[in-house]
Amino acid sequence: MNIWKDDAELFQIARKELFVALVGDVLDKMGYQHQFLSPTVKPIKKDMVVVGRAMPVLEADVFEESSKMTNNPMMKKPFGIMFEALDSLKPNEVYICSGASHRYALWGGLMSTRSIKLGAVGAVVDGYSRVTNEIENLNFPTFSIGAYAQDQGPRGKVIDYRIPIEFNGIRVNPGDIVYGDRDGVLVIPREAEIEAFDGAIIKARGEKRVKKALENGMSTVEAFNKFGIM
Repeated sequence: MNIWKDDAELFQIARKELFVALVGDVLDKMGYQHQFLSPTVKPIKKDMVVVGRAMPVLEADVFEESSKMTNNPMMKKPFGIMFEALDSLKPNEVYICSGASHRYALWGGLMSTRSIKLGAVGAVVDGYSRVTNEIENLNFPTFSIGAYAQDQGPRGKVIDYRIPIEFNGIRVNPGDIVYGDRDGVLVIPREAEIEAFDGAIIKARGEKRVKKALENGMSTVEAFNKFGIM
């Protein structure tokens, strides 16, 4: 049975007591050994932490903002259905986007402002972010491969959202938990979340006891034999 009563409590525990590496270690033991996104995906500020439910977004490259010669009505819409995707965000959700090349930014300051108003808790994009100073001032947890000002307007469109996507080869389903800090971003599948976070919470609280024992002079051999944690 899970230790927390709802998402709000779990995410608060994750921010205060846990760290991403710890949950990743538990997932490894469970057999989920390929859940980390690429190490190139980093927070724009090193102290940013993202934890929430995935709202996956699929982006695609285009070569003009609004196409006149097209068989697809979406190609006439600037940004595709990005505005609809953004407006669909709910409290405790993370905008997580992949599918595009790395020629332009997928996230920015106005998107962060709208997301905060809707109660979303972060953005994770397989590409660049921009208007970095504004995002930092808003303190909106944003994870990207770096800062780059070039706009997606004539270069990319959102073509779908709230669907399964792949991000660096990792499957991301709507409602999976996305958990990231400066050490990396982890995708925790729904079917694994209770066992993974229960295990991480128990281990984190155990590690506090180990730390105290070591500070009091216990050897690492004794500590591991007593607590089974190191």
